[in-house]
Amino acid sequence: MKIFLEIAVQTFLAFFSILFITRLLGRQQVSELTLYEYINGITFGSIAATLATDVNQKTYQHLTGLVLFGLLTGIISYISLKKRSFRKLVGGEPIIVVQNGKLLEKNLKRARYSIDELNELLRQKNCFSPDEVEYGILETNGDLSVIKRQDKRNVTLGDLGIISNNEDLPTELIIGGQIIYENLRKRKLSGKDLINNLKMFGVNKIEEVMYATVDKTGKMYVDKYDDNINLSIDISENNRKV
Repeated sequence: MKIFLEIAVQTFLAFFSILFITRLLGRQQVSELTLYEYINGITFGSIAATLATDVNQKTYQHLTGLVLFGLLTGIISYISLKKRSFRKLVGGEPIIVVQNGKLLEKNLKRARYSIDELNELLRQKNCFSPDEVEYGILETNGDLSVIKRQDKRNVTLGDLGIISNNEDLPTELIIGGQIIYENLRKRKLSGKDLINNLKMFGVNKIEEVMYATVDKTGKMYVDKYDDNINLSIDISENNRKV
């Protein structure tokens, strides 16, 4: 009975301690989390759980660790507010992963995102093909900010009162230089058809293609590994004054 009472007291202490510390650190801790804040949240929870259930050590030992961790988090957050270079070090910086409808493979690899994960983020922004995107920026909290291409955000058919056929989800034909033959069959395309269509995009070998899709109208989207894109937009903080 004594042990259960100790656990109950420690649980209340852990709950209100972490609630108080989080309030002191600010609302950012409970909003969309960066990688740094996500790790902090896990560590806070782990220390609080130990404080609530561990009766083999003295309560003040766990409480001291929780308070010190909260103090360090607060100090790092304060320094991050004052120093952009330090904020970039602990929190990362945005990465451009799509430019002018083309995938930036090196940046995707740097962010450790697959094409499937990127497509999922694009669909959440009502973009069903990278071809619709002028700039796609992967934020530090894992969200994707999208600026649609000009011709994709002009007046819609609905604005003009025109009814058209429903759009179809594009079918993936090539991912990472590999042909998806099952999808070729679904679109009633042969390998020769695919090769001929790719030639119109300046592709001589399948291995040159990072990603390719086709919709029900036969329109293809092709992204090559070598896009020859001039990265004129620099969102890094390296050249900004601190």
